[in-house]
Amino acid sequence: MTTSIRHGAAVFAAVALLGLPVVAQADNKHVSEAIEHAKGAVDHGKQGHADAAAKHAEEALKHAQAAGVKNPHLDEGVKELKEAVSHGKAGHADKATEHAEAAVMHLSEVK
Repeated sequence: MTTSIRHGAAVFAAVALLGLPVVAQADNKHVSEAIEHAKGAVDHGKQGHADAAAKHAEEALKHAQAAGVKNPHLDEGVKELKEAVSHGKAGHADKATEHAEAAVMHLSEVK
């Protein structure tokens, strides 16, 4: 029985050192938050609220950048969010919405 406990502890330690489950869960949380805020940017942009769209896009951008995942969809999502922020701050609700929608699409593909 002692051997199986040691074996189990060794497996747990190896997984913990690799950080695979912990990192994946943390990254998914940030990506999920980024998607939710990007959707908020879309909703406000469709209502013509460019300033609110920019604020949601900024928050989405913070989460997307904090995800720390190497993924081309995440990279594209970040680019689109930056554009959404820029257009929202300039008062272009329609363009901010387009970019936020593209960000949602890309971020939804992050695994």
